[in-house]
Amino acid sequence: MVTLVVKYGGNALAAGAQADDPVIDDPVISDCAARVRAGDRVVLVHGGGPQIDAALAARGVATKRVDGLRVTDGPTLEITEAVLCGTVNKALVRALISAGVPAIGISGEDGGLLRASRREELGFVGGIPSVDPAPLEALLAAGYTPVVAPLALDLASGSALNVNADESAGAIAGALHADAYIVVTNVARVRARPDDPATALAHLSREEARRYLSSGAFDGGMRPKIEGALEALERGVRRALVCGAGAGAITRALGGDATTIE
Repeated sequence: MVTLVVKYGGNALAAGAQADDPVIDDPVISDCAARVRAGDRVVLVHGGGPQIDAALAARGVATKRVDGLRVTDGPTLEITEAVLCGTVNKALVRALISAGVPAIGISGEDGGLLRASRREELGFVGGIPSVDPAPLEALLAAGYTPVVAPLALDLASGSALNVNADESAGAIAGALHADAYIVVTNVARVRARPDDPATALAHLSREEARRYLSSGAFDGGMRPKIEGALEALERGVRRALVCGAGAGAITRALGGDATTIE
């Protein structure tokens, strides 16, 4: 039985949003459902950055950033938790159930799935989390597809922490010893030069990925995706795949239509 951890980015989700329900007819969710029906164990970890930004703006809450990273104060954490655990998570659960797949939405807080240390300079934000895979294993064994919102428990205080979705997904993939970790994003493949589609890469070794990170080539939104992929590989995942959204995205990535990191 194949275990897949799929990270579905907030930007990719936003790109396919519909007015009535943002993901009910989403082709990536349809492909997740197809993998489950084929017998794979799938864990879906989602982001929600654009959705959080929109909710903060609608409520008049100013967004502060340090080195490009959102500072999460008390009001921001409250809205972030509501958007990730409520709006985005439940939309994905509805979509999977509509596609015929029993799904249950949880956050990293549930069952102590994710625990992290607080990054004080960013407020209620955690670093790379530790993972207790027992809640996910229990859901998978019972025939459910878990949909995970990236929040964690603070190791020191037990309060909620916002954690990077890529880091969370990579750590979860490693804890489950997944056969593949698949990052679905808004670009078809990793690019050596972010602004040049002609530099899309079919394959990266771990060493090459680290060199690109050190050179600054992956600065911006791709950096945490590559860091999360390396985290997954270091924790025992066989291969990491970065692919674009769209029909058959996961199946196509497993067949080679992606940047493979191994």
